Amino acid sequence: MASEELAQKLQRRLQLEESGAAVEGEAAATGRGEEAAGDEAERSCLTASAGAELSAKLCRRQDINEGAAQPRRAAVFNPYTEFKEFSRRQIKDMERMFRLYDSGRDGYIDLMELKLMMEKLGAPQTHLGLKNMIKEVDEDFDGKLSFREFLLIFHKAAAGELEEDSGLLTLAKLSEIDVSIEGVKGAKNFFEAKVQALSSASKFEAEIKAEQDERKREEEERKHRRAAFRELKSAFTQ
Repeated sequence: MASEELAQKLQRRLQLEESGAAVEGEAAATGRGEEAAGDEAERSCLTASAGAELSAKLCRRQDINEGAAQPRRAAVFNPYTEFKEFSRRQIKDMERMFRLYDSGRDGYIDLMELKLMMEKLGAPQTHLGLKNMIKEVDEDFDGKLSFREFLLIFHKAAAGELEEDSGLLTLAKLSEIDVSIEGVKGAKNFFEAKVQALSSASKFEAEIKAEQDERKREEEERKHRRAAFRELKSAFTQ
């Protein structure tokens, strides 16, 4: 009797231990499943995020190619720090030229204003040529030139990044230096040609001043001679 009771207790204990182990195994499996599901969800989220970013870039590129891209707001820039290859005087000269042809006073040179500029410079362009000129430096795809993009024209010209038949190179040459001075040396000698142009201009101004001084000196000498002649004449008539 006692042995049967003991056997039943042992069997009962064994069943409890087996059922406990089963519960623990099920819980562990459930935990592993939940962890795997969490990892999978995280991977899906990251994949979706990367996919969305890539998709946005591809859509942006497609819009640019189709000419339907929305312009991005340009950050405020300091021309003196961004375009360090130019002196303050040069940038001021470029700014004056930009404002001269910005007839709308909106801070941009649009296609019609660029057309007028090229005509004034003696190098009129076709409608397609004007559009290509703007496109070459139009970083925000708004179809017009900001002051920064205008400076990029001269930056690219100075760095030799413009083709010889580029309308922008023609603009840079005609507005900054005499084409005959630069000749066939190309855009890489842009600054050397500009220095020559400035030197020639300074020499020309010096020659004009020398001529003016010479004329003043001659006029003073004529006055002295006339005064001396009058004194001499007066002496003989007395």
